[in-house]
Amino acid sequence: MMQNVHLAPKSDEDDLYSGYNDYNPTFDTEITAKIPGTSASRPLATGFGSKTVLSSSMGRPMTGAIQDGVARPLTAVHAAGYTKAALRGSVFDPLGQARGPAPPLEMKNEDTPEEKIRQLEKKVNELVEESCIANSCGDLKLALEKAKDAGRKERVLVRQREQIASPENINLDLTYSVLFNLASQYSANEMYAEALNTYQVIVKNKMFSNGGRLKVNMANIYLKQRNYSKAIKFYRMALDQIPSVHKEMRIKIMQNIGVAFIKTGQYTDGISSFEHIMSTSPNLKAGFNLILCYFAIGDREQMKKAFQKLITVPLEIDYDDKYISPNDDPHTNLLIEAIKNDQLRQMERERKAMAEKYIMTAAKLIAPAIETSFAIGYDWCVEVVKASHYVELANDLEINKAITYLRQKDFYQAVETLKMFEKKDSRVKSAAATNLSFLYYLENELAQAANYADLAVNSDRYNPSALTNKGNTVFANGDYEKAAEFYKEALRNDSSCTEALYNIGLTYKKLNRIDEALDCFLKLQAILRNSAQVLYQIASLYEIMEDPNQAIEWLMQLISVVPTDSHALSKLGELYDNEGDKSQAFQYYYESYRYFPSNIEVIEWLGAYYIDTQFCEKAIQYFERAALIQPTQVKWQLMVASCYRRSGNYQKALDTYKEIHRKFPENVECLRFLVRLCTDMGLKEVQEYVTKLKRVEKLKEIREQRVKSGRDGSARSRREGSGSGDGGSAKGERLSAKLRALPGTNEPYESSGNKEIDASYVDPLGPQTERPKTAARKRMDEDEFADEELGEDLLPE
Repeated sequence: MMQNVHLAPKSDEDDLYSGYNDYNPTFDTEITAKIPGTSASRPLATGFGSKTVLSSSMGRPMTGAIQDGVARPLTAVHAAGYTKAALRGSVFDPLGQARGPAPPLEMKNEDTPEEKIRQLEKKVNELVEESCIANSCGDLKLALEKAKDAGRKERVLVRQREQIASPENINLDLTYSVLFNLASQYSANEMYAEALNTYQVIVKNKMFSNGGRLKVNMANIYLKQRNYSKAIKFYRMALDQIPSVHKEMRIKIMQNIGVAFIKTGQYTDGISSFEHIMSTSPNLKAGFNLILCYFAIGDREQMKKAFQKLITVPLEIDYDDKYISPNDDPHTNLLIEAIKNDQLRQMERERKAMAEKYIMTAAKLIAPAIETSFAIGYDWCVEVVKASHYVELANDLEINKAITYLRQKDFYQAVETLKMFEKKDSRVKSAAATNLSFLYYLENELAQAANYADLAVNSDRYNPSALTNKGNTVFANGDYEKAAEFYKEALRNDSSCTEALYNIGLTYKKLNRIDEALDCFLKLQAILRNSAQVLYQIASLYEIMEDPNQAIEWLMQLISVVPTDSHALSKLGELYDNEGDKSQAFQYYYESYRYFPSNIEVIEWLGAYYIDTQFCEKAIQYFERAALIQPTQVKWQLMVASCYRRSGNYQKALDTYKEIHRKFPENVECLRFLVRLCTDMGLKEVQEYVTKLKRVEKLKEIREQRVKSGRDGSARSRREGSGSGDGGSAKGERLSAKLRALPGTNEPYESSGNKEIDASYVDPLGPQTERPKTAARKRMDEDEFADEELGEDLLPE
């Protein structure tokens, strides 16, 4: 083929197209290009040897031009303007790579107004995105700052656009997004007034076609502000703006309108909204709210109908039979196991649990109201539930019926109702037996409680409540080690069983395993924040460990949770008193007295404190309070008289001692003070009181001797044996009769005995420890009237 291609000789430099007419007819369909070239402007040579360059008006070399009256033959292969001289000394480079790289692109001029606007618009979008991201991360303050910054830059952008372009070129979408984000961030930061103003700017701007829909957001804000009338108004305005094709949105707005009507007490209007929803697109919340409205107006029949509608609301979920394998195919079983706990299945379980919660709550609400008694109402609800998809809820309703009996203190009916479940399936039987065990435990029938606890555990070994009740019955019998084992098993089955963890702590406390008990309560405190019982137990354990600083710290946390707990305040006062901080102790004792002015220990401490600080007049009111609480205890009235005497008010002291003598005529201490006061004041009554004092002292001495002789006689009769037993017994009976016949032996008090005060506070969480005497008490015991024996009557803690 190459033999028909003729290269032009070097001598012929100007005839570029020579040889084109010489061809073999065999190849007449193929024209071979001699030299490739470009369309660059070069001197044009024709096949007729002319060297004239013809150019168009644009400078482009022309082809097909007529020269000297002869038309140049046209070619369709080579571009015009090539000469052989242009290729002399060059290499073959059809792509022009020898010319080097292309020059760099021309840089844009950033100083132009268009470029500035474009960069500013980009910055505004970035700020809006950053604001949204900060909001999603929970940093609401940063989100608001970004939104405000975006708003400022967007206003600058609008002004620049108005200066260089027509207003039609303003980016409305950007303005809308900036304002909407700013309003949302104001609302998230609870700056409701600013949010409403921003939403109002969007709503009033006619250029935003769908801005009216944001009235829903404005109504939500009014609902949060409890301005229900405005919320209803804006919800209705938004409802007018939303087309009927957006059915779900309209339903949600109508539901909010119904809730607002319930908040304002307009139950009839709320019923109309919820009835429309239940007839158009029924859902659980609307059905439950409809029941609430009918319950509020007391319409029994409509309550029943609304409950039936709630039962029939479609959940649109697959039931458990879908996850039962139809055969033993391993591949199918693996597939079913994979989808049993996927996200869709979890969502279905949550929806079903929510439906069961609504139905149970509604049944418990309407059962006492739809019939003459709550039992009949529960029976009706149970029948309705049994005819629906929620058959398993019927048993739970029966158990709730028993719990209602329990709240009404009808223990017999509660027990009878729960006993009906003894032949049910294991889950229901375990729940019923657990409640029965708890009931019997409350009634202190430990044997029955233990039996039903065993039944509950045997029915469902993994029931933490049953194991906890079993542990409680064992704990009540004093077997703390075994009780701890049951509590531990309950925790292994359910790590969130806080009752078992609390009881383990109490068990370890009983076993004097203080470190383990403290560990349990600290774990519990991490779960149950601000639990008063847990905080008290931790403080009590630190007190046992002789760490008063830690005990005080935990008690301070306790009174921050329950600031009116008088026992916790008195315990703080005791700890500060033991540490020697009298001022802090007085503060907490006084607060305890203010909240509970009947605690004898607190009254006693406050009275002793004022005596110690030489303010006997102030101590009088506390001892008078103690005498009012315990009128048969003579020592409080003696302390009142003593305070009058120490403060120098002898006449008042004398009158008080006379009143005490009238109530307690055989009290030796009172007569001694009367003798001394009458002697000091030079009264004529002194001889009368001296005579009474001698008679009472003599009578007291005779009593003590007879009691002593009676004890000795009893001891001798025991030693003599059965031979002289009858005589000794008769003598003892005669002696007892004489003692009973003596005046004053049947009085309901003992003037100077060591009787314990009945009104003392008993700690229900554990045994009390004896409180050491304070310095005030010590001085009070060692004063000149030590024969009152007041110190022996101070109570243990």
